[in-house]
Amino acid sequence: MTLDYLALGDSYTIGEGVPANDRWPVQLAHALRAEGMPLEDPRIIATTGWTTDELLAAMDAAEPLGDWDFVTLLIGVNNQYRGRDVDDYRREFTTALERAQRLAGGRVDRVLVVSIPDWGVTPFATANGKDPARIARELDAYNAAAREISAARSIAFVDITPVSRDRGGEPAMLVDDGLHPSGAMYSRWVERVLPVARRLLEGTR
Repeated sequence: MTLDYLALGDSYTIGEGVPANDRWPVQLAHALRAEGMPLEDPRIIATTGWTTDELLAAMDAAEPLGDWDFVTLLIGVNNQYRGRDVDDYRREFTTALERAQRLAGGRVDRVLVVSIPDWGVTPFATANGKDPARIARELDAYNAAAREISAARSIAFVDITPVSRDRGGEPAMLVDDGLHPSGAMYSRWVERVLPVARRLLEGTR
C-alpha cells in the first residue's frame, strides 16, 4: 500500500528556483521512502507569492481534492511581506489548517505544519532596504500564532525558522535571486521535519 501526500503552501513549497527533486516536500518523501515508508511524491498546491487567502481560493478551485494519507502546510510569508495584520493571518490560517485536517480524513496525526522561514537574513532583503529586525519580529508573531493554533488542535508543528536564520544568508543556501532557499537549505529543513513525519506515519507501515 502506498501513501498519498498533499503539500500546501507558497514559494517555499513549490520550490521557487530549484529543480523539482530539490523541493523540500519531494526531498521529504524521498527520505521517508529510503526508510521504508511507502510515501508517494507529493501533489503540490502552491505558487510563489500566495497568501493564506490565495491558497484557500486555489484549494477551492482544485476541488474535489479527495482524501490524503498525509498533508503538510507552510503558508504566511506573503501575508507578512504585504504588511497584513497577524489577526487576519490567524483567522485564515485556522481555516487552512481545518481544511488540511479534513483532507487528511479528519486525522490530526496525519497533518504537519512547518513554520515560516525568515527571509530578512537574505541578500534580497538587504538590497531592498528591508529592516531584518522588523521582519524577524513580525514573522515571530505569525509563527507564534500558527504554533498556538496547531497546538490547540494537537497538530504537529515543526520550527525551521532558526535553521533559516542560521545560514539563510549564505550564497550556497540560496538560489540566484538571493531570496529563495536552495536545495541545500531545503535539505536542512527536511532534517527537522523528517523525524516528526516519520512518527506521524509509523502506524501506516
